[in-house]
Amino acid sequence: NEKMKTVLVFVSTLDGKVTKGGDPFVRAWSSREDQDYFNHIWKDARLIVVGSNTYNADPFKASKNHLIVVMTRQPAKYSRDQAPGQIEFTDESPARIVERFEKEGHAQMLIVGGPHIATSFFKAQLIDELWLTIEPKIFGLGENIVTTENLDIHLNLISCKQVNTQGTLITSYSVIKNIHQ
Repeated sequence: NEKMKTVLVFVSTLDGKVTKGGDPFVRAWSSREDQDYFNHIWKDARLIVVGSNTYNADPFKASKNHLIVVMTRQPAKYSRDQAPGQIEFTDESPARIVERFEKEGHAQMLIVGGPHIATSFFKAQLIDELWLTIEPKIFGLGENIVTTENLDIHLNLISCKQVNTQGTLITSYSVIKNIHQ
Protein backbone atom coordinates (compact mmCIF):
# COMPACT_ATOMS: atom_id res chain seq x y z
CA ASN A 1 0.00 0.00 0.00
CA GLU A 2 1.11 3.53 -0.81
CA LYS A 3 1.63 5.80 2.16
CA MET A 4 -1.26 8.22 2.55
CA LYS A 5 -0.32 11.91 2.79
CA THR A 6 -1.80 13.67 5.83
CA VAL A 7 -2.28 17.41 5.45
CA LEU A 8 -3.23 19.82 8.21
CA VAL A 9 -5.06 22.91 6.91
CA PHE A 10 -5.24 26.15 8.89
CA VAL A 11 -5.63 29.88 8.56
CA SER A 12 -3.84 31.99 11.13
CA THR A 13 -3.09 35.62 12.00
CA LEU A 14 0.45 36.97 12.21
CA ASP A 15 0.28 36.40 15.97
CA GLY A 16 -0.66 32.76 15.41
CA LYS A 17 -4.37 32.91 16.25
CA VAL A 18 -6.75 30.57 14.42
CA THR A 19 -9.93 31.92 16.02
CA LYS A 20 -10.98 35.49 16.72
CA GLY A 21 -11.45 35.79 20.47
CA GLY A 22 -13.67 32.93 21.56
CA ASP A 23 -15.44 32.55 18.22
CA PRO A 24 -15.39 28.96 16.91
CA PHE A 25 -16.51 30.04 13.41
CA VAL A 26 -12.90 29.89 12.37
CA ARG A 27 -13.08 30.88 8.72
CA ALA A 28 -15.47 33.80 8.99
CA TRP A 29 -12.64 36.30 9.51
CA SER A 30 -10.25 35.25 6.75
CA SER A 31 -9.84 36.97 3.37
CA ARG A 32 -11.93 36.17 0.31
CA GLU A 33 -8.77 34.73 -1.29
CA ASP A 34 -8.29 32.30 1.60
CA GLN A 35 -11.94 31.29 1.51
CA ASP A 36 -11.74 30.64 -2.26
CA TYR A 37 -8.56 28.61 -1.75
CA PHE A 38 -10.14 26.64 1.11
CA ASN A 39 -13.30 25.91 -0.90
CA HIS A 40 -11.11 24.71 -3.76
CA ILE A 41 -9.08 22.27 -1.62
CA TRP A 42 -12.24 21.13 0.19
CA LYS A 43 -13.94 20.43 -3.15
CA ASP A 44 -10.97 18.30 -4.30
CA ALA A 45 -10.61 16.38 -1.03
CA ARG A 46 -12.06 12.90 -0.81
CA LEU A 47 -11.22 12.26 2.86
CA ILE A 48 -11.53 15.00 5.48
CA VAL A 49 -11.04 14.66 9.24
CA VAL A 50 -12.50 17.35 11.51
CA GLY A 51 -13.01 17.82 15.22
CA SER A 52 -16.43 17.85 16.84
CA ASN A 53 -16.09 21.56 17.73
CA THR A 54 -15.56 22.37 14.06
CA TYR A 55 -18.51 20.16 13.15
CA ASN A 56 -20.79 21.63 15.83
CA ALA A 57 -19.94 25.19 14.80
CA ASP A 58 -21.05 24.48 11.25
CA PRO A 59 -22.49 20.97 10.65
CA PHE A 60 -21.62 19.74 7.16
CA LYS A 61 -24.13 18.40 4.71
CA ALA A 62 -23.44 14.81 3.71
CA SER A 63 -22.07 14.65 0.18
CA LYS A 64 -21.21 11.74 -2.08
CA ASN A 65 -17.96 13.51 -3.00
CA HIS A 66 -16.47 13.41 0.49
CA LEU A 67 -16.04 11.14 3.44
CA ILE A 68 -16.02 13.42 6.46
CA VAL A 69 -14.74 11.82 9.66
CA VAL A 70 -15.62 13.70 12.83
CA MET A 71 -13.42 12.94 15.85
CA THR A 72 -15.41 12.98 19.08
CA ARG A 73 -15.30 11.36 22.49
CA GLN A 74 -19.04 10.58 22.15
CA PRO A 75 -19.75 9.16 18.68
CA ALA A 76 -23.13 7.83 19.86
CA LYS A 77 -24.34 11.38 20.46
CA TYR A 78 -24.24 11.95 16.69
CA SER A 79 -25.89 8.73 15.51
CA ARG A 80 -28.67 10.70 13.81
CA ASP A 81 -26.11 12.59 11.69
CA GLN A 82 -24.26 9.44 10.56
CA ALA A 83 -24.34 8.89 6.78
CA PRO A 84 -22.33 5.78 5.82
CA GLY A 85 -19.51 6.61 3.41
CA GLN A 86 -20.24 10.34 3.77
CA ILE A 87 -20.18 11.41 7.41
CA GLU A 88 -18.97 9.25 10.26
CA PHE A 89 -18.22 9.93 13.92
CA THR A 90 -15.38 8.15 15.68
CA ASP A 91 -13.46 8.08 18.94
CA GLU A 92 -10.50 6.29 17.32
CA SER A 93 -6.99 7.59 17.89
CA PRO A 94 -5.23 9.53 15.10
CA ALA A 95 -2.94 6.50 14.53
CA ARG A 96 -5.92 4.19 14.11
CA ILE A 97 -7.68 6.60 11.72
CA VAL A 98 -4.58 6.97 9.55
CA GLU A 99 -3.99 3.22 9.53
CA ARG A 100 -7.59 2.46 8.57
CA PHE A 101 -7.74 4.87 5.63
CA GLU A 102 -4.26 3.98 4.43
CA LYS A 103 -5.42 0.35 4.26
CA GLU A 104 -8.46 1.48 2.25
CA GLY A 105 -6.05 3.01 -0.25
CA HIS A 106 -6.73 6.72 0.26
CA ALA A 107 -3.96 8.88 -1.20
CA GLN A 108 -4.51 11.93 1.00
CA MET A 109 -6.28 12.96 4.18
CA LEU A 110 -7.09 16.58 4.99
CA ILE A 111 -7.21 17.45 8.67
CA VAL A 112 -9.37 20.51 9.19
CA GLY A 113 -9.93 20.66 12.90
CA GLY A 114 -9.04 22.93 15.69
CA PRO A 115 -6.04 22.99 18.03
CA HIS A 116 -7.00 19.73 19.81
CA ILE A 117 -7.06 17.68 16.62
CA ALA A 118 -3.89 19.35 15.31
CA THR A 119 -2.06 18.67 18.58
CA SER A 120 -3.13 15.01 18.75
CA PHE A 121 -1.94 14.35 15.18
CA PHE A 122 1.32 16.26 15.73
CA LYS A 123 2.03 14.36 18.97
CA ALA A 124 1.52 11.07 17.15
CA GLN A 125 3.88 12.32 14.39
CA LEU A 126 1.15 11.82 11.81
CA ILE A 127 1.22 15.16 9.96
CA ASP A 128 3.11 15.17 6.65
CA GLU A 129 2.30 18.72 5.54
CA LEU A 130 0.86 21.92 6.96
CA TRP A 131 -1.05 24.12 4.50
CA LEU A 132 -1.23 27.44 6.28
CA THR A 133 -2.80 30.68 5.15
CA ILE A 134 -1.29 33.61 7.04
CA GLU A 135 -3.54 36.66 7.26
CA PRO A 136 -1.97 40.07 8.00
CA LYS A 137 -3.98 40.58 11.17
CA ILE A 138 -3.29 40.49 14.90
CA PHE A 139 -6.02 39.34 17.32
CA GLY A 140 -4.15 38.87 20.61
CA LEU A 141 -7.01 36.74 21.93
CA GLY A 142 -7.92 33.46 20.29
CA GLU A 143 -6.77 29.87 19.96
CA ASN A 144 -3.41 28.83 18.58
CA ILE A 145 -2.80 26.16 15.94
CA VAL A 146 -1.91 23.75 18.76
CA THR A 147 -2.91 23.57 22.42
CA THR A 148 -0.41 24.44 25.16
CA GLU A 149 1.57 21.23 24.97
CA ASN A 150 5.31 20.87 24.89
CA LEU A 151 5.98 20.18 21.20
CA ASP A 152 9.13 20.42 19.09
CA ILE A 153 8.04 20.25 15.46
CA HIS A 154 10.27 21.42 12.66
CA LEU A 155 8.95 22.34 9.23
CA ASN A 156 10.35 23.04 5.82
CA LEU A 157 8.77 25.62 3.48
CA ILE A 158 7.48 24.04 0.25
CA SER A 159 5.74 27.08 -1.22
CA CYS A 160 4.57 30.58 -0.38
CA LYS A 161 2.31 32.75 -2.50
CA GLN A 162 1.02 36.27 -1.86
CA VAL A 163 -2.62 36.35 -2.98
CA ASN A 164 -3.81 39.92 -2.40
CA THR A 165 -2.56 43.46 -1.88
CA GLN A 166 -2.91 43.22 1.93
CA GLY A 167 -0.32 40.44 1.86
CA THR A 168 -2.29 37.31 2.67
CA LEU A 169 0.16 34.42 2.21
CA ILE A 170 -0.84 30.90 1.23
CA THR A 171 1.98 28.64 2.35
CA SER A 172 2.71 24.95 2.54
CA TYR A 173 5.29 23.24 4.73
CA SER A 174 6.51 19.69 5.04
CA VAL A 175 7.03 18.31 8.54
CA ILE A 176 10.56 17.10 9.17
CA LYS A 177 10.16 13.69 10.81
CA ASN A 178 12.12 12.30 13.74
CA ILE A 179 14.60 15.11 14.24
CA HIS A 180 15.72 13.53 17.53
CA GLN A 181 16.99 10.33 15.94
